[in-house]
Amino acid sequence: MSKFTKKIAFRLFILVFACGKIAGQTNNDTIRVEEPKKDSIIALNTEKNHLNYKSLIIPTALIGYGVASLSVNGLKKLNFSTRDEINEHQPDHIKLDNYTQFAPAVLVYGLNAIGVQGKHDFKERSIIYGTSMLITSAITIPLKHIVKEERPDGSNNLSFPSGHTAVAFASAQFMFREYKDTNFWLGVSGYSFAVFTGVYRMLNDKHWVGDVIAGAGFGVLSTELAYWLYPKINHFLGGKNKNMATMVMPFYQDKSVGIGLVKTF
Repeated sequence: MSKFTKKIAFRLFILVFACGKIAGQTNNDTIRVEEPKKDSIIALNTEKNHLNYKSLIIPTALIGYGVASLSVNGLKKLNFSTRDEINEHQPDHIKLDNYTQFAPAVLVYGLNAIGVQGKHDFKERSIIYGTSMLITSAITIPLKHIVKEERPDGSNNLSFPSGHTAVAFASAQFMFREYKDTNFWLGVSGYSFAVFTGVYRMLNDKHWVGDVIAGAGFGVLSTELAYWLYPKINHFLGGKNKNMATMVMPFYQDKSVGIGLVKTF
C-alpha cells in the first residue's frame, strides 16, 4: 500500500472515529448483559426483543455526517478536495473492493469451519447475515435513486450512499458481533477489510468521502437490525415444531442479494 493510500485510509479512519467519538459522548455506559441463560445475542434482549439504542448511536452519527455532506459547504469542500488530491496522484484503479466487501463474512464461515467457533451456529449466522444483506440493499439501493448524486467520475447519478462500503461494514460488524466476546481482536480485524473497501471506492473515483462514511453507517445499522430481528425470524422459521429442518444461506449473484431457504417438515 502506497503512502498516499495510507494517508487516505488514515483520513477515513479519523473521520469515522471522530463521528463515533462525538456520538459516544452522549452516553459512556457500556452495554450490560446480565447472565443470559442461553446463547443469546449480545446487546439484545432476546426474550422481549428490545433493540439496544446505544448500539445505534455510532451508525446514526456516520449516516448524519454523510447526509450533511450533501449540503453543508464545509463537508462538500472536503469531498471535492479529497477527490482532487486523489486525481493528482492518479492511483491505479483496481477491483479488489468488489471482493473485500464480503471478506469479513467469508472469514466468519471459514473460521467456524476450522473450529474457531463464533456466537452462532451455521443456520443462525446465515439467517442473521442474510437479513443484514437484505436490509443493506433495501436501504442503499432506493436511496441512490432518490438522492441522485453524481459520482466523482461522472459515470452516473447513483453515488450516495456507497453500497460497497455499506456491505463491507455490515460484514465487518457481523464478524465483530460473532467474535467480540471470545476474541476481541479477531472480531475487530474485519474492519480492516471494510476500511480498505471504502478507501478504494474513493481511489477508484466512484464515491465521495461523504458517500463512504454514510455507507459505513448504513452497514453497521443493517447488521444491528439483523441481530435484533433474528429471534423473530427464527421463531417464524421454526415455530413450535422443533423437528423441522431448515437450511438458510445468503447469496449474491449478478449484483443481487437474497436468501435461499429450504425447509423440511
